[in-house]
Amino acid sequence: MKRRTVLIGLAAVVIAGAAGGGAYYFRRSPFPTVTVEKIRTRDLEAIVSASGKIQPKRLVNISADTSGRVVNLAVNEGDRVSKGQFLLQIDPKSLRTRVDSGAASLEAAESSLDQQRQAVETSRVQLDQARKTLARQQDLWNQQLTTRESLEKADSDVKAAESTLHEREKQVNAQAARIGQERATLESARYDLSKVRLESPIDGIVTRRNIQEGETAVIGTMNNAGTVLLTLADMSVIQAEVEVDETNIPNVTIGQQAKITIDALPDRTFKGHVSEIGNSPIQPVGTTAAATQTTQATNFKVVVMLDEEIPDVRPGFTCTADITTATRQAVTAVPIPAVAVRELVYDANGSIVKPPRETKKRKPTDPPPPVQELEPGQTRKEVEGVFVRRSSDLAEFIPIKLGISGDKYFEVLGGLSAGDEVVTGPYNSVRTLADGDQVKIDEPKPAARAN
Repeated sequence: MKRRTVLIGLAAVVIAGAAGGGAYYFRRSPFPTVTVEKIRTRDLEAIVSASGKIQPKRLVNISADTSGRVVNLAVNEGDRVSKGQFLLQIDPKSLRTRVDSGAASLEAAESSLDQQRQAVETSRVQLDQARKTLARQQDLWNQQLTTRESLEKADSDVKAAESTLHEREKQVNAQAARIGQERATLESARYDLSKVRLESPIDGIVTRRNIQEGETAVIGTMNNAGTVLLTLADMSVIQAEVEVDETNIPNVTIGQQAKITIDALPDRTFKGHVSEIGNSPIQPVGTTAAATQTTQATNFKVVVMLDEEIPDVRPGFTCTADITTATRQAVTAVPIPAVAVRELVYDANGSIVKPPRETKKRKPTDPPPPVQELEPGQTRKEVEGVFVRRSSDLAEFIPIKLGISGDKYFEVLGGLSAGDEVVTGPYNSVRTLADGDQVKIDEPKPAARAN
């Protein structure tokens, strides 16, 4: 008896639930419930966001101009240095030996030049004496007081003296050239010796130290890079080097204002301006141009100069730059989710040709209407627009012309006026709505009054 009573009670509950559900089903609206927003004027900013790294405007790599072992290293990473401050020294022994050897060679060459110049003076005296002897022999020959043999010998002596003088003058010139070469070699050795002591060329911070005391510094060649011993950064002027997508590059210009956020300093925002825009796409390291075109996104380097000093920043910090590419004051704006794309028919004059209005209100669950046949001169185009709420809660598709894009709103250049109510959601409803559909407006619930 008790079991029978329980079964009867359960049956009554099921019947009541089925009746309530059926009543709800038949009472519910057959039209989609949508949200609307009234169009009004707003201030808009078009923003291009890009990520990158913080870098100093001036970065100096200190490399060795001469090979050798580092014997004195005076700085560590993170040290602040001033212009002219001693950084490190390379072992000068071999270079000092070159300087001493060059000085000795130059001294010997100059001594030899002095001797050769003395020989030239001797040759000139001998030539002068030979010419006087020749003149006397010619006078005696004219008086028939000497032999032809004596005259010819005097003439031969003059020619020999001239040849000797000419040869010794050539030797002096050659020795002078050798002295110039020895002097240049000595100056080169002295210059190399001066390069073993490296000093800071700027005021800045040691951001990298790639060598330890006792290691050997190697100079670079055409095909092999030399050892970068230290990297110095002038952090008084810093910049954000960011990568901007190719679709946004046409909107970025020199001088545009930007806001920079640094991941390591999350609670602060810094002002800056665009100072440089790359003309060529960024080539990833280790990839070919062909691979980049097929597999990599195309980005361009944009440099944003920070307008203030940041004492806590370090090179390489990750950052994001929000570049303001355009601003509008008090313009008609439409919510971004409200904008949809529909295919419309235009006549030869560019006017929209709407299909005949159906007498029966269409539901979104109804099958789509047949495709309208085009008449001569008509074309189909996909256009951007919004669904505007009309009387009797009909959604009318209105083409619009868009301007800049803000964070949540598009600028409307034509097609809408302040006060129009546009359908903003839900997304699936906006995606499936058609011109002339009946909709149900989701009215916001009034706030509960406090007791």
